[in-house]
Amino acid sequence: MSMTHHAEPAVTTPPAPGPKETDGRTARRPLALRLLARPEVGVFLGAVAVYVFFLITAPPVREAGSMANILYQSSTIGIMALPVALLMIGGEFDLSSGVAVITSALTASMLSYQLTANVWVGVVVALAVSLGIGFLNGWMVVKTGLPSFLITLGTFLILQGVNLAVTKLVTTNVATDDISDMDGFDQAKKIFASSFDIGGVEVKITIFYWLAFAALATWVLLRTRYGNWIFAVGGNKESARAVGVPVTFTKISLFMLVGFGAWFIGMHQLFTFNTVQSGEGVGQELIYISAAVIGGCLLTGGAGSAIGPVFGAFMFGMVQQGIVYAGWNPDWFKAFLGVMLLGAVLINLWVSRTATRR
Repeated sequence: MSMTHHAEPAVTTPPAPGPKETDGRTARRPLALRLLARPEVGVFLGAVAVYVFFLITAPPVREAGSMANILYQSSTIGIMALPVALLMIGGEFDLSSGVAVITSALTASMLSYQLTANVWVGVVVALAVSLGIGFLNGWMVVKTGLPSFLITLGTFLILQGVNLAVTKLVTTNVATDDISDMDGFDQAKKIFASSFDIGGVEVKITIFYWLAFAALATWVLLRTRYGNWIFAVGGNKESARAVGVPVTFTKISLFMLVGFGAWFIGMHQLFTFNTVQSGEGVGQELIYISAAVIGGCLLTGGAGSAIGPVFGAFMFGMVQQGIVYAGWNPDWFKAFLGVMLLGAVLINLWVSRTATRR
């Protein structure tokens, strides 16, 4: 007895509509998590919180003139924090940046005064000196392979001693002579230390420089080959070198950018106060680095942005002036900065883990 099996045609039933399955690698994360992944988002929220805090506790902050002072204070930190942040993204940092500002200002002041020359002679020579210091730092880091912490710590000590010793030798004082009556002073002051009246409020030119430099740095990081090189050498310099990234050029140029920032702020201080105290600048490097760290730049390199340090510098300026407007003891300023730094590091850690959690 034979049995015949009849094959029935397969009936294809369309799947029920529902959410598209993904393997986890291509799943699109929620917008909130994607925003948290940005290094500058955490510091932006922190800056808003600090601003609201002092807006409530310090009524003078609500005035336009007070905000102009806060932005000015922030700009003098932020202009230096930008190149310091780029250097940190590139995997290095500079402990000599604070005293390098004073070195630049002292060079321009003493050279112009002692030679009785136009102040622009001193300004140009100071630029060359600042770029030279940056080049030397970068060259030693690249050629020796030593950590930039050690190299720039040595530079910090050298510049600190040279600033004091040379100033006393040349001027027989710890400060330089007043150069406000020298040729070219008024023109240089307009460029580096002038102010504008906007709606009856005096606004310093450094605020505009700060925002312009931040926009330029953002464009460089996100839209240029050089920006890719910065992230590459900060992430893994050997891998970057293997794919053709000019590691030596990138690192040295980043140190020279810090030198340029030191020159610019040095010229601002010189043409604002007409004279320079040779012992100043010590400790400022920590503020610049802290503003960059608060802004989302990692000490290990390879991550960060130019916008984050803008908010980081604003937080510093807000706290520094807000304490004064609130009538508190200004001795608490450094304590506030320490709390801000630790808080920012913890927030960035939490944000990073939250953003990458699936």
